[in-house]
Amino acid sequence: MNHSPFRVFIILFVAIAGILMAAPNFLPKNVQDALPDWLPKPGLVLGLDLQGGSHLLLEVDRKGIVDQRLSDVRRDARNVLANQNGIGNLITTDADRNAIFIELTDPTQKAQAETAIRGLQNTLSNALIGGVGVDEMAFGETPDGRLSITLTPDGITQRMSSLVAQSMEVIRSRIDEIGTTEPTIQRQGDTRVMVQVPGFGDSTRLKNLISQTARLTFHMVYPGLSADQAEVQGLPAGTMILPSQDGGRELLYEDVALGGESLVDAQPSYDQQRGIPVVSFKFDTRGAISFGEITSKAVGQRFAIVLDNQVITAPVIQQPITGGQGQISGTFTTATANDLAVLLRAGALPASLNVIEERTVDASLGADSIQAGFTAGVVAAVLVLAFMVIAYGIWGVFANVSLILNIILIFAALSTLGATLTLPGIAGIVLTIGMAVDANVLIYERMREEQRAGKTPIQAINAGFSRAWGTIIDSHLTQLVAAVVLYFMGSGPIQGFAVTLGLGIITSLFTSYTVTSYQVGLWFKLRRPKTLKIQHFRFIPDGTTIPFMKISKYVIACSIIMTGVSIGSAVFKGFNLGIDFVGGTAIEIQHVGGPADVGRVRELTSDLGLGEIQVQGFGTPQDVLVRVQAQEGGQSADQIAVAKVTEVLAAENYEVRRTEAVSGTVSGELAWTGTIAVIIALACILIYIWFRFEWQFAMAAVTTTSHDLIMTIGLFSLTGLEFNLSSIAAVLTLVGLSLNETVVVSDRIRENLTKYRKMPLPELIDLSINQTIVRTSLTQFTLLLALIPLVLFGGESLRSFVIAMTFGSIVGMYSSVIVNGPILINFGLKQKTDEQLAAEDAEKKRNADGAAV
Repeated sequence: MNHSPFRVFIILFVAIAGILMAAPNFLPKNVQDALPDWLPKPGLVLGLDLQGGSHLLLEVDRKGIVDQRLSDVRRDARNVLANQNGIGNLITTDADRNAIFIELTDPTQKAQAETAIRGLQNTLSNALIGGVGVDEMAFGETPDGRLSITLTPDGITQRMSSLVAQSMEVIRSRIDEIGTTEPTIQRQGDTRVMVQVPGFGDSTRLKNLISQTARLTFHMVYPGLSADQAEVQGLPAGTMILPSQDGGRELLYEDVALGGESLVDAQPSYDQQRGIPVVSFKFDTRGAISFGEITSKAVGQRFAIVLDNQVITAPVIQQPITGGQGQISGTFTTATANDLAVLLRAGALPASLNVIEERTVDASLGADSIQAGFTAGVVAAVLVLAFMVIAYGIWGVFANVSLILNIILIFAALSTLGATLTLPGIAGIVLTIGMAVDANVLIYERMREEQRAGKTPIQAINAGFSRAWGTIIDSHLTQLVAAVVLYFMGSGPIQGFAVTLGLGIITSLFTSYTVTSYQVGLWFKLRRPKTLKIQHFRFIPDGTTIPFMKISKYVIACSIIMTGVSIGSAVFKGFNLGIDFVGGTAIEIQHVGGPADVGRVRELTSDLGLGEIQVQGFGTPQDVLVRVQAQEGGQSADQIAVAKVTEVLAAENYEVRRTEAVSGTVSGELAWTGTIAVIIALACILIYIWFRFEWQFAMAAVTTTSHDLIMTIGLFSLTGLEFNLSSIAAVLTLVGLSLNETVVVSDRIRENLTKYRKMPLPELIDLSINQTIVRTSLTQFTLLLALIPLVLFGGESLRSFVIAMTFGSIVGMYSSVIVNGPILINFGLKQKTDEQLAAEDAEKKRNADGAAV
């Protein structure tokens, strides 16, 4: 309880710095602008669901795709005829007819040429016509004897569809490269992509980052002939003229010597000799070998680096470059070099995208839902703080001070990082708050136990902090392991959840232990109490002897049945997937005669029985964007849904401006990487608990967490609750809550295994659960106090999220208290014999003696 001046300085420094870093987020914009430059500005960025942002509608350039594909087919045809079969040819392109025509220098080779070019055929799977294979090309012959290759309409449609899907993933990667912004990216119609990015101030930079193709290629420069001379004399076969960045033109070979797909890294840097910004790049192994071979054969020749059909630079190869590394120099600034590096790392867009619409949008949750959520959050915070004071008196005040400082430090860290806060991020903060409260309850309950065991107040306080520390570390580090894995393996909302959870765990360890102990130390020096009156209120009396293990076989049987029902429902009934997963229809409406009322639109459409409906302010105050989830029954059912929405809104003077089909915002890749991230996180937690405890504890923790996960997912399936992005946040929070509960109980079982060596294992587990059940009930009630106001007042947009959180927290308590113990026994947990314990004690003594020496 003696705090050194240095420790006091650290506490005060961190607290003051946190307040200063978090404060700008709560100040008006004009006040923020006047703040010193070292404070984070704009600080914390709110996500699309909380504040809205920039909206871009992009359209794939159909003509550009067809022209590029014709160019590729022309090059492939020339290669297969001349280079592989020795057939002389002259190829012309007819862009209007989407075809190329081949004139043979020796007509007697026509049959051989036909066979060769038919090998270029691509069979594409077209989901639009039931997944049937579609031939991309049609082969024929003109009346004058030329061979023709024509791109088929179905082939073009399928290629467009595929390129739109690929473009969405590239855009997501690019936006992720510039920060955790959690964009909304949806296919709209057949050829359009809708992108919404929260709080991005520089719209021009955003458009360039998203719509620039960034196709990097390397070409040899045609020797001995300039672009101007080639235009006069005629282009040599297999060459092309491209503009250069310095305003000139270059004559290049059409064949791509090396493509940007071989890049594995690109970073902005400086050319030390010339002192200018450049972009350094690195090839993969195959690209490095090719780069080395090309530069070895072409020493003394010019080698052009081309970005989006513009020559950036065309230096002379002075010597072979075998290291697989190089740099791109040009008229770059530091900012443009950084942006180009971002584009190259994220990969090239497979097609050109044109910006056809640009506007701002309101929060996707809606101002009414956010206001309702804010009100519910304030009520929840007041209830939690008040309950801690009612339950623990002055000790509750200490815990509340630590909790408030914890939240401030989380906001300070998020502001410093410039992170984006969305609903999943708020879920991470809720989980952190629960763990911070739990840490203080653990400390206080341990103090009460030590005092009942006969220790003096100062001894009880010291023992309470020191003995609870191991449990707090274990529960927090398991969460931190999960957060780190989810951040590096997940993306989008999963990454946002991981950021707030990881930061919250670190701040919680500091506030719940260091800050609380400092407050308790100051109070003890002032009061010097003879006894510690820590708890004023509890749900369960001390010294309970509830025989949990006697009912364990019934509990396990019940859990097995419920788990089976949940899995069966998920497999056979499925889920009511929201727009985020299945897409649906976007309806743009405009209110005639004044500003639109987003809350009223949500109220009118939510009673139509059409599933999830998202309502969002869109551009002008009169415009609203309504998204209706895809209906069972296909396109005809979607049209009926649109008609219902149109009819109910027409009565309120809303006119429909446009309707289009939209895809889900959760791509298959994002969903798959998120699932893999959760599985790997559980595996890492298993390893950590195995290392800290024993393998039986690790297996029991993963089993109970998986049990809770299945039960909560089963809730969505059985009840038909909409499963959307907020549901992912709820499920991830549940994993954290379940692990925390299980680790606390397991830690007490481990401690009692060494304390009560002769006690039968079922009795020992019963004792451990009864010793921690007061803490479990208080923590659980505190969490419910935070969640129930959100259920009652949080609005329709938050309801499924909060219901799942509430259900999951109750199931997590149930499994950690009643299911965990029997699983430990079934996995073969046994008390160690006297010989084993003696051997361990001797080993510890030898290690201690060795350390002393």
